[in-house]
Amino acid sequence: MKLYLILFWIFAKIGTFTLGGGYAMLPLIERELVDKGGWLDRKEFLDSVAVAQAAPGIMAINVAILAGYKIKRFPGSVVASLGAALPSFIIILLIALFFRDFQSNPVVQRVFMGVRPAVVALIAVPVFTLAKTAGITLKTAWFPVLCALAVWLMKVSPVYIVLAAGIGGFFYMRRKRRPR
Repeated sequence: MKLYLILFWIFAKIGTFTLGGGYAMLPLIERELVDKGGWLDRKEFLDSVAVAQAAPGIMAINVAILAGYKIKRFPGSVVASLGAALPSFIIILLIALFFRDFQSNPVVQRVFMGVRPAVVALIAVPVFTLAKTAGITLKTAWFPVLCALAVWLMKVSPVYIVLAAGIGGFFYMRRKRRPR
């Protein structure tokens, strides 16, 4: 029972105090589950992030489900996902109740303008951390950059990028393992 409470608390704490969504949460989730708890190793964490990103839904919830399942099977996935979702739900509910009264307030508008750069930084950090864990080097950085540019500038669906990368990786590894 204690592990369930710990799991809920980890994701509730992260869900409450992290601005910027799933990507901003990743370093905190990694620190709690890999570094402190030792429940996942770095490769398992990276694999969970890849699956969570490819699956439909909110990435932070998907990571919570996968990590919770790894730690305590189905009940662990339920507890972790509730921990990740409840704080956001409550905060959004409170904002919805009171925001209309404050949205035109100049102080509130300045606060939101000030938070934007911090959110960008919170999203950038896990990108570099995941790239390092995935083995992206200066020699191989061209591929994710090319994919990002295709999505951004050419409006290519990320689904096609993921499918093409998966198929390419399959054939690359198949060719690499073939005896010469």
